[in-house]
Amino acid sequence: MTTLLTGGTGFVGSHVARLLTERGERVRLLVRKSSRMDNLATLDARLTETFCGDLSDPGPLRDAVRGCDTLYHVAADYRLWAKDPQDLYRANVDGTRHLLAAARDEGISRIVYCSTVGALGIPHDGTPGTETTPVAEGNMIGHYKRSKFLAEREAQRFADEGLPVVIVNPSTPVGEQDLKPTPTGQIIVDFLNRRLPATIDTGLNLVDVRDVAAGMLLAAEHGVPGQRYILGNQNLTLKQMLALLSEITGLPAPRIQMPYAVAWAAVGLENLVVSGLLRRAPAHPFEGVRMARHKMFFDPSKAVRELGMPQTPVRDALERAADWFRANGYVTR
Repeated sequence: MTTLLTGGTGFVGSHVARLLTERGERVRLLVRKSSRMDNLATLDARLTETFCGDLSDPGPLRDAVRGCDTLYHVAADYRLWAKDPQDLYRANVDGTRHLLAAARDEGISRIVYCSTVGALGIPHDGTPGTETTPVAEGNMIGHYKRSKFLAEREAQRFADEGLPVVIVNPSTPVGEQDLKPTPTGQIIVDFLNRRLPATIDTGLNLVDVRDVAAGMLLAAEHGVPGQRYILGNQNLTLKQMLALLSEITGLPAPRIQMPYAVAWAAVGLENLVVSGLLRRAPAHPFEGVRMARHKMFFDPSKAVRELGMPQTPVRDALERAADWFRANGYVTR
């Protein structure tokens, strides 16, 4: 039988594709016409096939699931700014609904839906969030988080109706093959290019992207349908993350910590001009600085305990990320 993987050309999905083919599984990759195929270059061509389709178009999705017994739904429209925010809802919410409906009709026996910790709650007392921390749609900052929150609700609804959907919530993956790059990858690139003069008081749960991919395969094998699993590792402030990068690269970390109000005003002005007046994507989307108001700390112990998810040192992942960005032309200084 064949495994269907969405998002296989992306950062996390390409690592899922690699692990699946290394296990000898046949993988069907749902890709868009505009997708960059760089991350698929090293996969065993004898075990992979590409299927052209888009999450916003339900027709091809039914053809894509035909003959598959396992589905990993990793694809998402991950942008903190969009000229038309409804694009995010069409891809992330409607696309998830259409895909899971097609999987239900095809009788797929194992499904892993990739959500995000952004759809989870953050405790007010500063302790790490868990899979059961209370959260509501009103807590979602921006269209990306809100669309992923609603998409996870769709996945949960299908699970409640009996579809074997396991939900995973990756925290902040770092590592190689971050083509776009992601917002966290862009922080690493800016640091390497000496374009990060200051930090703000925020924090993230960092995790090796390879461990996230491994966690998804483990979720398919050991996860309980309808349950969530946080795929994360180490909680670090931005200052601690940059200190690690400084140790790895020998480059100095920023010494200045910018007050949140100053960052809010500066980014707000940039967005007013670039996004509001020029209708172009700003270098620093306002949703990003709004999210940074809260430390995104989470507890991955459930996935470690119940799935056996690995916990590779975050330093190793940061080092591989820095090496990959340098080797692939992202570093100009």
